[in-house]
Amino acid sequence: MSIPNFIAPKFTTLGCRLNAYETEAMKELSEAAGVQNAVIINTCAVTAEAVRKARQEIRKLRRENPDAKLIVTGCAAQTEPATFTAMPEVDIVIGNTEKMQAETWASMAPDFIGQTEAVQVNDIMAVTETAGHLIDGFGTRSRAYVQVQNGCDHRCTFCIIPYGRGNSRSVPAGVVIDQIKRLVQKGYNEVVLTGVDLTSWGADLPATPKLGDLVMRILKLIPDLPRLRISSIDSIEVDDNLMQAIATEPRLMPHLHLSLQAGDDMILKRMKRRHLRDDAIAFCEEAKRLRPEMTFGADIIAGFPTETEAMFANSLKMVTDCDLTWLHVFPYSAREGTPAARMPAVNGNAIKSRAARLRKAGDERVALHLAAQVGKSHSILLENPHMGRTEQFTEVHFDAPQIEGQIVQATILGVTGNQLTA
Repeated sequence: MSIPNFIAPKFTTLGCRLNAYETEAMKELSEAAGVQNAVIINTCAVTAEAVRKARQEIRKLRRENPDAKLIVTGCAAQTEPATFTAMPEVDIVIGNTEKMQAETWASMAPDFIGQTEAVQVNDIMAVTETAGHLIDGFGTRSRAYVQVQNGCDHRCTFCIIPYGRGNSRSVPAGVVIDQIKRLVQKGYNEVVLTGVDLTSWGADLPATPKLGDLVMRILKLIPDLPRLRISSIDSIEVDDNLMQAIATEPRLMPHLHLSLQAGDDMILKRMKRRHLRDDAIAFCEEAKRLRPEMTFGADIIAGFPTETEAMFANSLKMVTDCDLTWLHVFPYSAREGTPAARMPAVNGNAIKSRAARLRKAGDERVALHLAAQVGKSHSILLENPHMGRTEQFTEVHFDAPQIEGQIVQATILGVTGNQLTA
């Protein structure tokens, strides 16, 4: 009797780094359960455009895989399961909690006895535990990402993500440290801490520690970790210990991505952000004073409802006032179910124009940053034989092949496009 060929599941990831991390976890869970001949799409819900792209990708995946079981999960599946259940291409819809549970994947294995529910999406707000499935080594062979937090307790008026991720939950420090120790033993030279609202880490843990406490503990207890990096943060939540780490810990990389969103006080209030323009500027000035080589990235929304040209000018000026380098510009897109979607909209052409002006300002800041690095010596982590990143996350190209995963010291010789050359 011939044994049928095992067809491994195929995964497609849309959206953020956390989604990519969770896709790696789902690969492990589905493999352990023996799931086969399935196509899984991990969706994003950050904008209406993201949901449209998910639907488009689902139709494409069905055309390419007519006989596979098509499974939809992620934030869009969590926030609007009915949208995907109604699509004839879709077989199963799984929520963000369910996708990280072994029993969910066991129910889709060929030898499962019972009936698999077509929709498995429960109330994300009722979830109190952190996604406990930690994976070792997601990322490149040089850099690993560690999820230390999930969910968000804030309710910004433009954002649907809390309804896709639930309330904030933190991974205990001991669990995080044990995982990073394993990663260091495996040869990883850089670890990145990630989460949905990273600076809220610890609020739900005993004694309510802060992110700075976690960072200091990692650096103290894992002296063999060469580089620690933190991903997107909310500057208004930054604690004293994190500022101390910025000032005193060279192994904490001098690169912070800030969730700014706007540079006008009225728009920030209408977004229900917890900081004002001057708060952001003061944070950036203090971080640069403590660590002169610090570079900043930032998320900025162009054309938020009610934004006038004068209000937008304040956001544009934030690029220089906060000394930003790496911009993530989002043209505002109304997200059904959010308060902002009911506010007076800005003309679509004006939104496009403002986004383009922000991107142009960002390109100019990148060019200035790159030019300033020429002649300097940098510690560069190699992501592949010909490309690595500086401490500030700037790409560096090497003509001569290097050893992937190693950290090398090199002098910057020039600039080609958006890369340094060494």
